[in-house]
Amino acid sequence: MALFNLAFARKNGGAFVLRVEDTDRARFRADSEAQLTDTLDWLGLNWDEGPDVGGPYAPYRQSERLDTYAPYIEKLIEDGHAYYCWCSSERLRELRAEQEKSKASVTGYDRLCHGKTREERAALPGFSETPVVRMLVPDDVPLEFDDPIRGTLKAPRPDDQVIRKADGFPTYHLAVVVDDHEMGITHVVRGEEWISSTPKHLLLYRWLGLPEPRFAHMPLLRNANKSKISKRKNPEARLTWFREEGYLPEALVNFLALLGYPPIIEEGEDGERTEREVFSFSEFSSGFEWSKVNPVGPIFDLTKLDWLNGVYIRELPVEELAARLLPYLVAEGILPPRPDLGALGRLEQVVGLIQPRLTHLTKAGPQVAPFYVDDDALPIDDDARTQLKDDAPAVLDAAIAALEGISTDEGDMFGEGRGWTHENIEAALRAALVEGMGLKPKFAFGPVRTAISGKRVSPPLFESMEILGRHSTLTRLRALRATL
Repeated sequence: MALFNLAFARKNGGAFVLRVEDTDRARFRADSEAQLTDTLDWLGLNWDEGPDVGGPYAPYRQSERLDTYAPYIEKLIEDGHAYYCWCSSERLRELRAEQEKSKASVTGYDRLCHGKTREERAALPGFSETPVVRMLVPDDVPLEFDDPIRGTLKAPRPDDQVIRKADGFPTYHLAVVVDDHEMGITHVVRGEEWISSTPKHLLLYRWLGLPEPRFAHMPLLRNANKSKISKRKNPEARLTWFREEGYLPEALVNFLALLGYPPIIEEGEDGERTEREVFSFSEFSSGFEWSKVNPVGPIFDLTKLDWLNGVYIRELPVEELAARLLPYLVAEGILPPRPDLGALGRLEQVVGLIQPRLTHLTKAGPQVAPFYVDDDALPIDDDARTQLKDDAPAVLDAAIAALEGISTDEGDMFGEGRGWTHENIEAALRAALVEGMGLKPKFAFGPVRTAISGKRVSPPLFESMEILGRHSTLTRLRALRATL
């Protein structure tokens, strides 16, 4: 919702407002606002007005605006558009159960309290000392409205909605109408589950004599089985999950845009039109049109997001990718919180090796870790050790002998280098193991890979050995050989 709100605001030179709607105190959590602002900020979806940045219509927390709502509620009561209701929660539960049991054609509140004084209502069962305030929805309430995404919509008739609760807080329905008017809101973009509430809101605007904003209702995201994504059952419904899983924010923004919007169409010199799925937020917002939004609930396909994430990872400069990986590597204990320049320099070298096949920032750890382990403490994975063949000792002996012949100098003035480079390392090992022992590369380099990384699969082998250096490489080869 924030992404599409912001795209529309940026396209039209408007303001994107972040308002914290915290009037439901039963579900209030003190840490929710911080999570909201942190994750939107991480995605780069920055607001122009809000609790943390202020603005001309502060405060932007509804819990701090209670005095603003009171006059509007009083006006609705005075004009006969709202009334006090003293029904207890127990009576309301019984009423709902009775309506469900009888399969009543008209459900909702039965207006027992309408037109009664407090004393008259107190004489009846199911009385509560503290009343709520309800809308008096007329029988001829307008139910149709125009939606920029979906055209003309018709919602079901609402019942007498509560607009102020017993705790004195307004409900969402009253608070958003008042705040949208007070804050100069022209467009409200929200999920399709709010379509049924729109007639209530439009009714309040008309009763209060306020100009009506336009309401656009986005489709809801769905699982692969086309069920609605649940915040309780689906971890991907929680924005922090994506950061924890190592997704780049720009990839996630691109993915979320594609869920409700078509790819960018480009026309080549030959006039042929092609679709481009990888695009920035600025490209998305600059051509934004409500008519292009797909109203059908999109399938949340994590496979597509993984592909996009890999594309964005490969496009990052090596030094920037290393910087983004650093917090994950520190959290895993692979690097200290304040690594020295040598460790950071090595990290950039390693990142250059793993970048082409990296799809998540969290998957870098196992590939990076061997480069920061003491040579005599390198753990050998069980699956790497068990796949070693009977000739592994001979292979390692030949590899050690071949690599001992490579010096660490940079070569002579005629360019005949014998330095410790991946080209020289590969040439020496191929000569000794493939040509000398007649082994296929897969079997020739397997024991060497296990000794160097401790794993069956590792970053490019010869480049890894160059980064580790001659001493570490030979030490690791000898250490594995000593265990066989």
